[in-house]
Amino acid sequence: MNRRRWLETAAWAAAAAISGIGRAAPNARTRAARRVLIAGGGFAGAACALELRRLDAGIDVCLIDPIDPYVTCPMSNEVIIGARAMASITVSRAGLERAGVRCIAARVARIDAANRRAYLAGGGALPYDRLVAAPGIRLLTHRLLGYDAGTSQRMPHAWQAGEQTARLAAQLRAMPEGGVVAISVPAGLIRCPPAPYERASLMAHYLKRHKPRAKLLILDANNSFPKQPLFTDAWQRLYAGLIEWIPMTQDGAVQRVDARTMTLFTAGSAHRVDVANLIPPQAPGELAPASGLSSDHGWCPIDPRTFESTLRPLVHVIGDACIADAMPKSASAALSQARQCARAIAALLSGREMPEPVFESICYARVSPEWALAIPGRFAISDGRILAATEPATAASTAAPTIIEPGAAAAAALDAERWYTEIRAQSFAL
Repeated sequence: MNRRRWLETAAWAAAAAISGIGRAAPNARTRAARRVLIAGGGFAGAACALELRRLDAGIDVCLIDPIDPYVTCPMSNEVIIGARAMASITVSRAGLERAGVRCIAARVARIDAANRRAYLAGGGALPYDRLVAAPGIRLLTHRLLGYDAGTSQRMPHAWQAGEQTARLAAQLRAMPEGGVVAISVPAGLIRCPPAPYERASLMAHYLKRHKPRAKLLILDANNSFPKQPLFTDAWQRLYAGLIEWIPMTQDGAVQRVDARTMTLFTAGSAHRVDVANLIPPQAPGELAPASGLSSDHGWCPIDPRTFESTLRPLVHVIGDACIADAMPKSASAALSQARQCARAIAALLSGREMPEPVFESICYARVSPEWALAIPGRFAISDGRILAATEPATAASTAAPTIIEPGAAAAAALDAERWYTEIRAQSFAL
């Protein structure tokens, strides 16, 4: 055995040792031919790992992610207002390990697609036959003048759940009565597009109960947002006079900040606030540009049937980082992509026929703890793109609803709880 092959075998053996799982390993021949690495352990990466193990227990699946336990972004807005505990949105890797997934607490820094190796940030490399990259997003804080790591302590983004979520929650509680909260929404593609407006709704609920003379500003670099008529109707019914939405055409785009004076500057205005929730522009996680997976416009182009990168062979990209056309960047979309990607990889490794893709997603956005909006989607591939599947139009369905229906909103809130329980189980086996 030459030195390079010996090192590769040793690295994979080290992965098994690091995982700490007392299981009998697959035989050497099986492992050498069917090794799948998954870089990133959020909803996309974890669900893909589980689906691969379900489809074919002979595939050796290794998930690499430095974060354990993992705090989910779904339901984190409820933590901000004290309606849910942080522990309730925190998941471990234990379910994945019980399912036979090898879990390594490390970060993949770079992928060498030509030699089929993944280099870890702390040193060492792992070989693979197929690799799934699920790097999520990175926050482009440099696009907001005056915003950096230090600024994010005073003006938290809370767009990666955990410490930032707790920080924003504490600031909201400590805000003086009659204070001003501002949420800055960036232009461009972001994780979970309805989430800033759900956050505004839930914060308004908290302020109405605990600080009724407060004001909430949404400084928006966009001129519209998902389900806008329904959000607007709910705000009028529930929080009249409390929320002010300022779109881009009305000078709503924040360009720079001063954390010392808690001031947000647009092109023509300065807003001094008590709590500032700055959501920066977004792009794929660092692994994507470091490995040549992202295109000039920032996101990662893929073959929608397999999610294989069009830029790097034998590497698949799923979740928020990939270009999935009409599909939103959401946990449910990531789950749907992960399952199709796993089916494709299992077929490719075994020489079976590729399954026909079927994609679905559903997002829930709460406008209060008791009411939610459901945003479902079905998608199909046409001409090499993922497009929204259209239902036959009827007189009743041609126009989108503009007024929230209390019964449906209450039912959607209950459905959201069930959905969250199910997606945790489907992604993390918990």
